[in-house]
Amino acid sequence: MTERRPGQWPVDNPADLGPQSSDEERYVQRAAERALHEIVMDSIRHDLEQQPSPFTVLNAARAWCNRITAAAEEIAKAKRSTA
Repeated sequence: MTERRPGQWPVDNPADLGPQSSDEERYVQRAAERALHEIVMDSIRHDLEQQPSPFTVLNAARAWCNRITAAAEEIAKAKRSTA
């Protein structure tokens, strides 16, 4: 699976941002998406680093995965119902 989907981060193809976007708008949007990605990953990493043992790190990581998957399923369901 090497193809990117619309809205997938990072945006390597400026055409993915739409035909009316200027170079500056594309740059700002990509920078904002990257910053958001970094904030989220840093937050998860911080939570994992706070765990007292390797076992609890792995359990916390599994909990993050479960919460992310649950959120994705909820969002996908909502998008299906509006389409």
